[in-house]
Amino acid sequence: MAKVKKAKANTISNEHGASMDKIVSLCKRRGFVYPSSEIYGGLSATWDYGPLGVELKKNIQDAWWKEMVRRHDNIVGLDAAIMMHPRTWEASGHVENFSDPLVDCKKCKTRFRADHLEEIQAEKGTEKGVCPECGGELTEPRQFNLMFTTHMGPVADSGSVIYLRPETAQGIFVNFKNVVDTSRVQIPFGIAQVGKAFRNEITTKNFIFRTCEFEQMEMQYFVKPGTEDVSFEEWKAKRMTWYQERLGIKSERLRFAEHGPQELAHYAKVAFDIEYEYPFGWQELEGIHSRTDYDLSRHGEFAGKEINYLDPEDNNRYVPYVIETSSGLTRSVLVALMDAYHEETIGEDKNGNPDIRTVLHLHPDIAPVKVAVLPLVKKDGLAELAQGLEKDLREDFATFYDQGGAIGRRYRRMDEIGTPFCITVDYESKEEKTVTLRFRDSMEQIRLPMNEVADRIRKEIRDYKRS
Repeated sequence: MAKVKKAKANTISNEHGASMDKIVSLCKRRGFVYPSSEIYGGLSATWDYGPLGVELKKNIQDAWWKEMVRRHDNIVGLDAAIMMHPRTWEASGHVENFSDPLVDCKKCKTRFRADHLEEIQAEKGTEKGVCPECGGELTEPRQFNLMFTTHMGPVADSGSVIYLRPETAQGIFVNFKNVVDTSRVQIPFGIAQVGKAFRNEITTKNFIFRTCEFEQMEMQYFVKPGTEDVSFEEWKAKRMTWYQERLGIKSERLRFAEHGPQELAHYAKVAFDIEYEYPFGWQELEGIHSRTDYDLSRHGEFAGKEINYLDPEDNNRYVPYVIETSSGLTRSVLVALMDAYHEETIGEDKNGNPDIRTVLHLHPDIAPVKVAVLPLVKKDGLAELAQGLEKDLREDFATFYDQGGAIGRRYRRMDEIGTPFCITVDYESKEEKTVTLRFRDSMEQIRLPMNEVADRIRKEIRDYKRS
């Protein structure tokens, strides 16, 4: 094996956390997330995912799918329609219960959720019944259903009303019998789905944390009644571990929060949230719910067709209980960016000011770009050699080629988008067929043969542990 020469690692100090403003700025500047319809002034609570954002989102989705479906022989996938029969949402309780209390300001027309208004008024020192934004008079609370409505068919009347789904779970429940009949699954088993959901939120804020259009990663796990408590605890542990080990989220920024009696949804026996410590406080990242037999029983009642399961072990029929894991894909993107963001002082610039490196310490599995290939200069055949190497690596990794500007500035650009590995092709590469491999987190550089680069990167990804 060729000798590997290590470069001296830089010293890193004075780490600073991420603010929401810094995350929003980075996302726009580097192509993670854009305001939707920006050329027309934008549309509130909607966002577009740029070249890097769509890769990050897809990588998180793929990691979730691999964890939930590929690694379990008793979990299968589904992709149900966004538009469903309106009776679905009557059976689920959304038509009756999926609403928030709404309060309007008569003067400035600002809308508030009544259950959040008291907290806002306390923060701003505003009296009860007075708008915390302008001091105007507030209306009495009224219920506001969060489902978007549209019409199917040539005539827009009451008989053609349908809803954009506010969650993906119901598509799983109404397909329970289809999956059992066609997939030869036996309880306990799960059905997983990733898809769009829509909620006409009264208030949206904090970037992509709460939006009207979002994506969910949900799994409904069907169990025999009486075994649900054991399964619930198992899935709680599995889901917390996934965020820490597969996405690389810091354990001290994650916690469980149990729903109190007044917080439980109408279908839930017990519920816990996995919460993350955002810059604006602890908030939900994923929900784990014990839904009992509510959903299958309700759909059977409304459809006039009993939905049950024939257990081959004892030949008894019963309505399964359900353990749900429900994660927001777009919210997971936000958490991944926030948790990975660092500003690190690595010395002084030429004017004696602190030299601050912005870096995303993303887990290599989800990084939008895995490997950047950078020729030291773009002349003397180095660019062509680097392009050939990048083309070869592209078969196995998400790569990026960049030949413009000083090599240090190119490293910094890659650090800022979370690229874990940079390969520099120089004059020694032409003569000895070796390259420099630079590691994002430590900024360490090693020299190794060009034909060993791919295997070394695979090993680094496999063994990656965030310090």
